[in-house]
Amino acid sequence: MNYFLKLTVFCATTLVLSGCGSIISRTIPGQGHGSQYYPGVQWDVRDGPWRVLTILDLPLSLVMDTLLLPVDASHGPYE
Repeated sequence: MNYFLKLTVFCATTLVLSGCGSIISRTIPGQGHGSQYYPGVQWDVRDGPWRVLTILDLPLSLVMDTLLLPVDASHGPYE
């Protein structure tokens, strides 16, 4: 039962954090760093105290940024 609880917490955490770099870089002003394409990936690889967690988020942000390429092309740089 303990294994099941750990697995559930891990999966829930992964789902909650999935693509957070992509969301933050598009919604919070100043977090996009002036990037038009793949701002979530660039947000994830920046230096900061949460770098370990953002590296775990990198593949999910890559998928999210790829899906949002048409939006980024029409939007322009996120500043």
